[in-house]
Amino acid sequence: MEDAQKWIDKGIDFVSEYGLNVLGAILIFIIGSWVIRKIMGALRRVMSKSKYDESLQKFLLNLLSWALKIVLVLVVVQKLGVNITTFAAIIAAAGLAVGLALQGSLSNFAGGVLIMIFKPYRIGDLIEAQGVLGVVKEIEIFTTKLTTPQNKLAIVPNGAMANGNIVNYTAEGKIRVDTVIGVGYGEDIKKTKEVLLQVLTSNPKVLTDPEPSVNVLELADSSVNFAVRPFCKPEDYWDVYFATYEGCKLALDAAGIEIPYPHSVEIHKEG
Repeated sequence: MEDAQKWIDKGIDFVSEYGLNVLGAILIFIIGSWVIRKIMGALRRVMSKSKYDESLQKFLLNLLSWALKIVLVLVVVQKLGVNITTFAAIIAAAGLAVGLALQGSLSNFAGGVLIMIFKPYRIGDLIEAQGVLGVVKEIEIFTTKLTTPQNKLAIVPNGAMANGNIVNYTAEGKIRVDTVIGVGYGEDIKKTKEVLLQVLTSNPKVLTDPEPSVNVLELADSSVNFAVRPFCKPEDYWDVYFATYEGCKLALDAAGIEIPYPHSVEIHKEG
């Protein structure tokens, strides 16, 4: 009974000494979190109405959100009675150790800053980097998110993005679609070019400037190959790509122009 009473007395002393601080810290955390959400929502609305680049908007909002959360944690810790100066020293020492352990993350953060400054790509751009082809969905503090043609989400570290090769297919506003069509050696080259060019010019998604082109590419083993090259907007790339192959096949069939294919030779043995 005496031991139980002792623990009860210690509990009462702890609550009387620290209870208000703990309660105050909880209230500060709840209210602070609510205020941060309101601030971020207001800033998001203001930026969306302004002419801020969408990539920069998300990056700055993400960065500011983390900064406000860190400040809130410091206020909560101070309310609990922890000396901020001592706590800051501990954080600094821990930060140094974590920084050494997470050099890659710091490199990704620096890469994100460089991407925001030099803008090699923006949200919505079709790019190829680090072996990934896709449309930029988000540019975050540490990573860039791409949506691939297969509708997969690819997450690439910003450090690698900033230090590697980047091909931006959207930056120029136009992209060339490279396709190769082969016809038989006995077919008329001039007529074939006219038929293939008609396929390109009849597609409304093919641009007229630069003009589409059809040229003899090579004299292959069993076919004369034509380089069929229309230009289009980056977002229309796959539509034009598939439509070109399908349209060329239909047009060549209609014009009676042969598309060669491998022929198998059957050997019959007389019994």
